[in-house]
Amino acid sequence: MTSKYLFPHAKFILSFLTAAMLTATESSAGQHQSDRKPNIILVFIDDMGWGDFSCFGNTEAETPNVDRLAQEGIAFEQFYVNSPICSPSRVAISTGQYPQRWGITSYLNNRKSNSARGVRDWLDLSAPMLARFLHEDGYATGHFGKWHMGGQRDVHEAPLITDYGFDESITNFEGLGARVLPLKYSPGTQQPLPHNLGSDTLGHGPVVWHDRAFITETFTEAAVAFAKVAASRNQPFYLNLWPDDVHTPLHPPLHKWGDGSKRHLYLQVLETMDTQLGTLFDLIHNDKNLRYNTLIAVCSDNGPEVGFGSAGHLRGHKATLFEGGIRSSLIIWAPGRMDKEVQGTRNSSSIFSAIDLVPSLLSFADVETRVTFDGENLEETLLGKSKASRSQPLYFRRPPDRENFRHYKGLPDLAVRDGKWKLFCDYDGANPILYDLSKDPTETTNITSNNDNIVKRLVAQLLQWNASMPADNGPELGRSARAGKK
Repeated sequence: MTSKYLFPHAKFILSFLTAAMLTATESSAGQHQSDRKPNIILVFIDDMGWGDFSCFGNTEAETPNVDRLAQEGIAFEQFYVNSPICSPSRVAISTGQYPQRWGITSYLNNRKSNSARGVRDWLDLSAPMLARFLHEDGYATGHFGKWHMGGQRDVHEAPLITDYGFDESITNFEGLGARVLPLKYSPGTQQPLPHNLGSDTLGHGPVVWHDRAFITETFTEAAVAFAKVAASRNQPFYLNLWPDDVHTPLHPPLHKWGDGSKRHLYLQVLETMDTQLGTLFDLIHNDKNLRYNTLIAVCSDNGPEVGFGSAGHLRGHKATLFEGGIRSSLIIWAPGRMDKEVQGTRNSSSIFSAIDLVPSLLSFADVETRVTFDGENLEETLLGKSKASRSQPLYFRRPPDRENFRHYKGLPDLAVRDGKWKLFCDYDGANPILYDLSKDPTETTNITSNNDNIVKRLVAQLLQWNASMPADNGPELGRSARAGKK
């Protein structure tokens, strides 16, 4: 290994990157005392399919740490993220608003690519942030893991993560501030290969290189340290633990490489991630004060990459507006705030999404705002006191650069979920496709011909919503002629 790359033990990484965090948290905690404000942890996994947790049907891998959360909490089967791709999905779950409002409708790339797609280079600082609202209410706030809402590739002047309401942050190559950048180890290689996408040239924070297989472990240990300090000061905390797993490139520990096939590597990274996340889950579970005053939410940012993860029985993958691209398994764990009879249950009927988590979690924390969210307050649904769904439809626009993706060609431009109905259409309303998800969750039978009134209503609503949002360059990037498409 050349001297360019450091491969320190995880404890050294933590001492290097979290010293300022611990000092800053300690110095400010005395100003924000709270008796019983609940702690909130949001675990946002990358590119994981609806069916990849073993508690959601995966028989090829075991995820016991996440499964325990489901056994003591509630597993939701009809939860949606608000985009089938990374950056806009993260904007939605951070702001409680459709990502189209903020001009982030595909993954953030370099400047030229962003401009060509009509995508902004970073999330505007004026966006309503869950972290900022909680911080202003006295919470210690930390972000540990992938960001991807600005400060990547050649975009060096994006705001720091801490500018969005976080006291401290450690990220990877998709954000600015303290960063842990991955080294890709694989069997038989003489030295690791860096996977940094130019992040090490952007400045704005210390950089440490570490084995790709143990990046999630490092983020988790930093989150544990953060939570311990906040708890010792009797300060409520909100933290994001957003691993880059199970996104490609997939590099499990060397002894788990097996035959090196896509699916095998994916499953090994999935199991390793579950073990690494378990360190934080154990801290919360085994501490009486934390166990009964903390909510943990776990979900994925979008569906699985083709050939790796699994959406179970659902159609579609990452980047598509089919159910497999936008529906995520969601687990809510809050035993101190849930009645015993709902712990360990599944909710297969409530329809809601990531934008609904923001107002719901603010209500859970008893924090008031004057912001008009696209999301709705479904706190009682999260805690099992109700099985209500959101009252308004959910609207989706495909990423502007994802008309075609992998083996998918001519993907629909727009989609809406309204009760049992799911409708797709083009930007101009042409070529509508309608499914009744209560009878056809796999989206196989187009029933537009028998439901003219429903189709007309949903197309009109969908086009009205799309027109109300800032445009991207999806139409200009173009779709090949749809003549004859059914």
